[in-house]
Amino acid sequence: MPTTKKENFYFGLMMCSGMVLFMTFYNLFTNGLLGTISWKGILVQLMMIFATAFLLEIFIVGPVAKKIAFSLPYDKSKKVLVILSVAFCMVSGMVLCMSLYGLVTAYLSNRLTGESLVASYFSLVLKNFIFAFPLQLLIVGPLVRFLFVKFVKGKAMTESLS
Repeated sequence: MPTTKKENFYFGLMMCSGMVLFMTFYNLFTNGLLGTISWKGILVQLMMIFATAFLLEIFIVGPVAKKIAFSLPYDKSKKVLVILSVAFCMVSGMVLCMSLYGLVTAYLSNRLTGESLVASYFSLVLKNFIFAFPLQLLIVGPLVRFLFVKFVKGKAMTESLS
């Protein structure tokens, strides 16, 4: 989809925004915190989570995931296979990293129950992956690709024609 660094930045920004929004509310809901945190608190959480996720996506997870996805043995001329492999690698990397972020924030706010940190981490990873992968494939990914082509790619094409 994105072909330039600028397009890659916008695409990452859009994808990260969608995933952070859905995943934050999912985690607040599953942890029973949705009614207990003020909207101001949720907004602060969203901004902190977005900043962390976006930096991870741009500098660490994104480049590594793309390198892994494109090194796998499959027919790269089939767009759907490229999308699936990149999505799987990106979601896997982001879930591993952001679950660690969630574990640290839960620990710092004394919200961890008697489980060990390792058990809590793997529980978070499983719970987040089960929601994040279908979310990426069925909702956020297609929506972002549509909006990206319509507003970013389309705008770039009309500017280059002028």
